[in-house]
Amino acid sequence: MLGRVNHIAIAVPDLAAATAAYRDTLGAAVSQPQALPEHGVTVVFVELPNTKVELLQPLGAASPIAAFLEKNPSGGMHHICYEVDDILLARDRLVEAGARVLGDGQPKTGAHGKPVLFLHPKDFFGTLIELEQA
Repeated sequence: MLGRVNHIAIAVPDLAAATAAYRDTLGAAVSQPQALPEHGVTVVFVELPNTKVELLQPLGAASPIAAFLEKNPSGGMHHICYEVDDILLARDRLVEAGARVLGDGQPKTGAHGKPVLFLHPKDFFGTLIELEQA
């Protein structure tokens, strides 16, 4: 069911500082910030030859990333995103196997303009999983 790793997401308290560290210190290509109000975050993507790193900053106090940063003030790994060929088929198969899909179970449009779903971290050894339509 799983395809390639699309990205690894890191929650950060200061998106500008994180962007500068990846761009200036590590020498990576970094996208412009993109606000995603539907997900409550502002993101940038660090482009790597084999995948991407998504840097997430809360977009408002109600953002799930704000709650994450309250528990982890320095930031940290938030989730890993895998591509799937058919997100609805993947969702149905996972639900049938007992996995919990967060939210209402319907895909939302993600940062790449493709449907995404999140799976409960307690079902995957403490790791929040994002699935993205390939």
